[in-house]
Amino acid sequence: MKLYLKFDINAVCRKVLQEQLESLNLNYSILGFGEVEINNDPNADTIKALYQQLNEYGVSVVESHKSVLVQKIKDAIVEMVYSDEKLSNAKTSAYLADKIGQSYGYISNLFSDVTYTSIANFIILQKVERAKQLILTNELTITEIAWKLNYSSVAHFSNQFKSATGLTPSAFQRIIDKRKNAHLNKKGINL
Repeated sequence: MKLYLKFDINAVCRKVLQEQLESLNLNYSILGFGEVEINNDPNADTIKALYQQLNEYGVSVVESHKSVLVQKIKDAIVEMVYSDEKLSNAKTSAYLADKIGQSYGYISNLFSDVTYTSIANFIILQKVERAKQLILTNELTITEIAWKLNYSSVAHFSNQFKSATGLTPSAFQRIIDKRKNAHLNKKGINL
């Protein structure tokens, strides 16, 4: 049986963090997406256990200053793109500079130096991943998805989607629909 899931990435991450921190009896505060403050003073074995438990979920603790800043930039972008509301018309550069507390020039250069890609490319990839998720849920039209992700036009959205995936959004949607229908037909459910 194949299931198609819709999920809130922020809620999933928050739940994993809560479960793992509570399993080790840690007193904590979740400060924001990807940022946790441990309020008590755990011993080295507890910290090691936490790192191992989080690693099982693909979560790693970032330790260098540059890596912390880059992770904060990524988290801010993911939070922005995966928000349930339409992306803001505010400039991304101003949003990130305000969110990170550093000049956009500095964070842009740092991001490129550490990740070997630009913030703009990372945003495009996140928007495409979000668009795929929205297409899978089949709740919004391609036009509504383009609007929600703050594209200037459906054509601009389609071009970026195709550049990243090799398919237009509508071709991607048709493939998903065919797979869903084929799967349902195998189960004896005709639409």
